[in-house]
Amino acid sequence: MTEKTSVLKQPLFWVGILYFSQGFPLGLFYDVFPVHFRQQGVDLREIGFLSLLGLAWTIKFLWAPAIDHYRRHRRWMFGVNLAMGAVLIYLSMHNGFGPPVWIAIALFTLLSATNDIAIDGYTVELLGKNELGLANGVRIAMYRVGMLAAGVILILSDVLGWGGAYLVAAGLLALLGAACLAAPREMALHVRKPLTLWREFRNIFFHPRAFGVVLLFCLGTLWLVNNATRWSLTLPGFWWAVFAVAGLLLAVSIVRDSRATHAGRNDSGKLTEGPMFGALLEMLQRPSILPVIGFVLIYKLGDASMGFMVKPFWVDSGFTPTQIGFVSVTVGLLFSIFAGIAGGWFTDRVGIFHALWILGIAQAGSNLGYVWVANVIPPAAAGLPLLPSHQVLMYAASAIESFTGGLGSAAFLAFLMAIVNKEHSATEYALLSSIFALSRHVAGYASGFGAHYLGYAPYF
Repeated sequence: MTEKTSVLKQPLFWVGILYFSQGFPLGLFYDVFPVHFRQQGVDLREIGFLSLLGLAWTIKFLWAPAIDHYRRHRRWMFGVNLAMGAVLIYLSMHNGFGPPVWIAIALFTLLSATNDIAIDGYTVELLGKNELGLANGVRIAMYRVGMLAAGVILILSDVLGWGGAYLVAAGLLALLGAACLAAPREMALHVRKPLTLWREFRNIFFHPRAFGVVLLFCLGTLWLVNNATRWSLTLPGFWWAVFAVAGLLLAVSIVRDSRATHAGRNDSGKLTEGPMFGALLEMLQRPSILPVIGFVLIYKLGDASMGFMVKPFWVDSGFTPTQIGFVSVTVGLLFSIFAGIAGGWFTDRVGIFHALWILGIAQAGSNLGYVWVANVIPPAAAGLPLLPSHQVLMYAASAIESFTGGLGSAAFLAFLMAIVNKEHSATEYALLSSIFALSRHVAGYASGFGAHYLGYAPYF
């Protein structure tokens, strides 16, 4: 009994449970739902549009302040896991792909993103700085295992049918919710009682600098949404109108601030106490925060720039989908899991700062493997056979890239958790992870042009 109790008190045990719980719904969304709907004869274009609902994971910082405000992270996890299970039970009873199913899946993604917020915020509070390295290694491993577990649901669909498979998945989500509820209690933090939303908005509007930051934040969020949906293409002049309105509001804010200053009224100290933007404004007031944000944007920029072009490079080199899938799903996955744990262990031994540089250099240097391969292997269009030696070279480059990427991820995620204020852990971590995701989206968009105009070897 004592051994069992000691295991349940270990933070790493709970990190594994929590991040398995985080990865499993994502695996359902990206791996299970598309297969289910395609088997039902749903049009490929409609299945493609389904990916737009994944936008919830990108903009989850919008409602992260609610979790910081109400806290009770474990109850949030428990509630949203039960709710996701209820959505799956609904899907088990309905065929087709009509509006009700769209709404159900949209609700599923919102719930899953909320689960992510609660888990990340809780984990930041749970861990000490000396535990962040190995904990994030375990996190990477169990998150991947959770995503892979969704593949079991695919297998069960052949045995039990889709209804039975979804019921099993719903039961697993209920068990995961109960496990999250059984995790150690949240820290007793003294969180200041914030202003009301109305008073926060009014206060920000009367401070032009803060209002300008919030405007940029809102415009960036709007750009992210539009980048996924492209709905502004149906509204000519949309962005001109948006910037005109934003400029007008900022001008009014400047005028009102000038009048308030002359009248001797200034309550700028309350800007960081707002429930919606308080954490953002407090974070931006910290010394050296802008270099930190720049670092978050560029640390994995090399990996992000290459990532979208690696698989097309394999195809253009003559590899079959089976060969590509084998390396991605088995070799790459195993190397990234092992590297995550190894990188976490190393981070705890040498410290986050040193690990960021050492593992970051290894991560960036691994790209040279693909540079070498791109110079050695002739393109499939040349009509030359793909030699066994070429296959070995490509597999080696993939293994090195997966391994060093996992090393760098462990140190980087530990760094993100280390710089978060525990009073706003859910909001700040969601903001920082979204900033990181932004660089990945932009780099992925630009990578196609780079590979097209430069060729694979010079671009890599």
